[in-house]
Amino acid sequence: GAAAGMRCVFRALGENQCPYLQPAALTMEPCAEQEAELQLFTDLHGAALETSGVPPLYWKSLHHKLAQEVFDAGDVFGIMQVEDDEIDEDAEEKKTTLNPGAPPVYKVIVTKEDGLQASDGNSIFLIDHAWTYRVDQARQQLWEVPGLLHRMANLAGVEFHGEVPDDDVIDDVLAELVRFSHTYQLSQGSAEEQVPIWYVMDEFGSQIQHSDEPTFRTAPFFYGPGHTAFNLLWPLRDLDHGEEVTWDHAHGEQNPLIRKCRLLPWEPADLREVNASISEPPEDYYRAVLADNKEVLPLPIETPVYPKDKIFKVYTEFKQVLKNLNSPRFVFTENEKEADIIYLYNHFKDYRTLSEQRPHVMVNQFPCENLLTVKDCLAAVARRAGGVNGPKWLPLTFNLRTELPQFISCYQQREDRGEDNHWICKPWNLARGLDTHITNNLSYIIRQRESTPKVVCKYIENPVLFDRGDVEGLVKFDIRYIILLRSVQPLQLYAYNVFWLRFSNRSFSLDHFDDYQKHFTVMNYADETQLKQVHYNEFIPMFEKQYPKYPWKKTEEEILKSFVELFQVATAKPAPFGVCNYPSSRATYAIDLMLKWDTDSDGKLIMQPQILEVNFNPDCARACKYHPSFFNDIFKVLVLDEVAGCPVTRLS
Repeated sequence: GAAAGMRCVFRALGENQCPYLQPAALTMEPCAEQEAELQLFTDLHGAALETSGVPPLYWKSLHHKLAQEVFDAGDVFGIMQVEDDEIDEDAEEKKTTLNPGAPPVYKVIVTKEDGLQASDGNSIFLIDHAWTYRVDQARQQLWEVPGLLHRMANLAGVEFHGEVPDDDVIDDVLAELVRFSHTYQLSQGSAEEQVPIWYVMDEFGSQIQHSDEPTFRTAPFFYGPGHTAFNLLWPLRDLDHGEEVTWDHAHGEQNPLIRKCRLLPWEPADLREVNASISEPPEDYYRAVLADNKEVLPLPIETPVYPKDKIFKVYTEFKQVLKNLNSPRFVFTENEKEADIIYLYNHFKDYRTLSEQRPHVMVNQFPCENLLTVKDCLAAVARRAGGVNGPKWLPLTFNLRTELPQFISCYQQREDRGEDNHWICKPWNLARGLDTHITNNLSYIIRQRESTPKVVCKYIENPVLFDRGDVEGLVKFDIRYIILLRSVQPLQLYAYNVFWLRFSNRSFSLDHFDDYQKHFTVMNYADETQLKQVHYNEFIPMFEKQYPKYPWKKTEEEILKSFVELFQVATAKPAPFGVCNYPSSRATYAIDLMLKWDTDSDGKLIMQPQILEVNFNPDCARACKYHPSFFNDIFKVLVLDEVAGCPVTRLS
């Protein structure tokens, strides 16, 4: 039966489609052993359940259903097909947004004759995940897993009747599944294992519609003993027979504008009136960054003076330093307390104690350097360089956590002007292209906000390309420079004269954005992937032959000029609003950049540097392999302040 006055058809689901609608009796006999098992379950999962807001009232029943594989949603709920002529009226009455897709449209209602009571401890239900995936593997799985594309197409309302898959159909399915996919993240494991996992609920869960006044809540849950993920579904109030099951896609969001933005994938909205211009965040932003980073700023100290013939004791666990630093002016010590130089692989935090007790000890980091090395902070400080959309040397960037309305407005205005709207979503603090996505799908970008904190940057649609000879067509490339920061006040900045190149393995075009080897250049961490090596002194004549009107010397001048401007603005204000002036700090950074085609004020075509990211403690394996004196040079410049004979250029 359905609610009074509604015409409906119940959808028949086979066992393979939705096992969680199969009736099952729920019997529970308390005993000491069960109580012990419940306590173990609570100890293991209690924190996660509390974080998800699952009332303790339901924990005992949830444990039983998980342990005994009790799937009893079919006893309580039914899936209802809604007729076309009542969709608009019904959605208006219930403040409900119907999931997209071609008709028919389905809803979930309570079919239990006496309704559902929120006070009943058994009123919690399991929803299966029809598909679990990571974004970089989604296309391949849709191609290869039997039946998956057909099932996802049916669920998303895409026309596909089991014929041979093709990329166009897969593109359509992936675009529609943006509205049906949800995400969680593992808290342990390697960086690769902590990349967000996306999932699509089964036909039952995916037909539950959004409402601003939801009747249920749902949350992902990972059941440890079974190594299985489900969604939990529980009521927020009592429901009568025939009432609809709904949930809030923007649960917990109180800000009306942000809520409107987050719901845009389901409820189209016009945000063009929002001012899309971006400016530097307020000082509270930087204070919050400092607090989150748990750094303790140093006290002011005098600049230490060392004897000219001093031999410095170096404490480090950095294997590249231990293996390659062999200058007689430096010796290693395993006792950190007797070191003159602390060269750490991980981030140093307690500058206060160091400045109080050992102000003469140098450390290979600057307080607040994360304003350079974390992507949202980099975009924030770079805005000091001016320009309507920030400096020309940084792609237009928005923080999805704090600037979502401005981004959506910018996207919609660009769409109106017919401008390219491809963007790249990047985690604030991951490298190597992990959890990085290129798309022109606005809904997809908005949904990325639900996973790890991200920025969204304008994708460089017109990069300067390179003919590497062994690949048909021109490929993307990026350039890595090693930058040495010896002092903040005065700014003492050097560039290592050797730079490194990385190339894509497939010719560039504005399509197939999940093709890593077409759109990304970091190949040295991927198995069975070709790594193209071209040394800087070989690259320069090849580059000038391909682009005879653009001498490399002139291009490099523009690159180094952008580095100077970046460090000038990043050190222009005192900590925590800028990189801290700590006289005993020294640091090495790697700046990755690309070149894009642009025009100058006269309309002349130019190569414009685009800084992609600044890396803390970069991997210097290639530098040491091809330039064995690398770390001797670095220490000579940073510690001894001796530049003669070192392959560096003073920038500031």
